[in-house]
Amino acid sequence: MQIFNIVIAGVGGQGVLMASKVLAESALASGMDVKQNEVHGMAQRGGSVISFVRIGEQVNSPVVMPGTADLLISFEPLEALRYIHYLKPEGRLVYNKVSINPSTVAAGLAVYPDDVEQQITTACAAAQGIEALSIAREAGNGKAVNMVMVGKVMEYLPLKEDVITEVVKQISRDKGVDVNMKALAGGAAA
Repeated sequence: MQIFNIVIAGVGGQGVLMASKVLAESALASGMDVKQNEVHGMAQRGGSVISFVRIGEQVNSPVVMPGTADLLISFEPLEALRYIHYLKPEGRLVYNKVSINPSTVAAGLAVYPDDVEQQITTACAAAQGIEALSIAREAGNGKAVNMVMVGKVMEYLPLKEDVITEVVKQISRDKGVDVNMKALAGGAAA
């Protein structure tokens, strides 16, 4: 198996690191080699967060180079645009359609683009946006956006759905396993 490169992007507090952990643990549970790397930035203040997950038979580096990602998972549209350069030309982008104003917009120093989704589809023909926050709320908790996103991309991963589901159960334990399972299923059905 060739190395499968995943970039996960979002804003601090959205669960980017938890989603990254689920994918990395699922790869390990599948007997694959995996390397993971994350940049927290201003995560605690709503800043940009990015995580790399690389899966394969033998992975030597945790860093995904620009132009090599098979999959970009973005929890926020502007973050999708910020990191779209990591995708291969044939790469796939799945993003949450719910916008979160970055600090520069909140401070009045910049304007959130009105055409962000049009820019995304122009930059990536294989882009797909979903209403992850609505699905997470239907599952019982708006904070489960990360599990909705993982559920949505399961079909594109070199991992089995039952392995991912079991890892989510193990990682969740007493912390809302029912909500996370509903969010995973809701994402898969989106």
